[in-house]
Amino acid sequence: MQEPGIQAKSMQPRPNKYHYGSVIPFGLIHLGALGGLVVPFAGWWLAASYAVRMFGITGGYHRYFSHRSFKLGRAAQFVLAVIAQSSGQKGVLWWAALHRDHHRHADEAADIHSPWRSGFWWSHAGWVLSNEHDHYDPRKIADFSKFPELRWLDRHHWVPTTLLAAATFAFGGATGLVWGYLVPTVLLYHCTFAINSIAHLFGTRRFDTGDESRNNWWLALVTFGEGWHNNHHHSMASARQGYRWWEIDITYGVLKLLSWMRIARDLRPFRA
Repeated sequence: MQEPGIQAKSMQPRPNKYHYGSVIPFGLIHLGALGGLVVPFAGWWLAASYAVRMFGITGGYHRYFSHRSFKLGRAAQFVLAVIAQSSGQKGVLWWAALHRDHHRHADEAADIHSPWRSGFWWSHAGWVLSNEHDHYDPRKIADFSKFPELRWLDRHHWVPTTLLAAATFAFGGATGLVWGYLVPTVLLYHCTFAINSIAHLFGTRRFDTGDESRNNWWLALVTFGEGWHNNHHHSMASARQGYRWWEIDITYGVLKLLSWMRIARDLRPFRA
């Protein structure tokens, strides 16, 4: 059921222009993932590839580079950026700069991917594939763009994901490529994108955040904690998004482990 005030939000027309440098690889990876229908299932390839890269997205792109919810040394920072970009979701500077824009304008007219403003498809994947957001303002990510290795990695964002695809094929042949790269990459795409689309449409709201963010338990499971999205919009800088004991947040658990190992430090707390 829609909440009061939702109906008043007008849809914003978007230009029907797409960057085929993004659309073609996106489509080919989806087609390649259909190889899972004929290549024998390899669960360990799938689980390992998905889990490591999902942490790269949630702990790297999101909680570290977008929100600075913990601290890392320079070498660990680079490694986390490489893991994040192995997911094929563009550069860490691009990702973080645009995500910061989203939080400045969440579900307002200037939001780059609100399903209430621009429709489900645009919020889910259209904004990533279109020409409209190919570029970002480097001033919005100046805290990380000062590192030359991150600027290089951001410019050549295709390198980590291409190397991973090559490695899975080299070590596992067609089985490794399909179940270690193609299928988990597609799953990572849509689980990540669902936070922008589904988690602003369906779920519960603990906090009045002034936007339409929702907590969604099943999204939290597949995204290692990102589905506690209303919690996140309430306390954006927190390293922890599962606020209650029963709100499973795998990414936070990994960050706690890394803090005990003295790799991550100064994990920022949840502000209730």
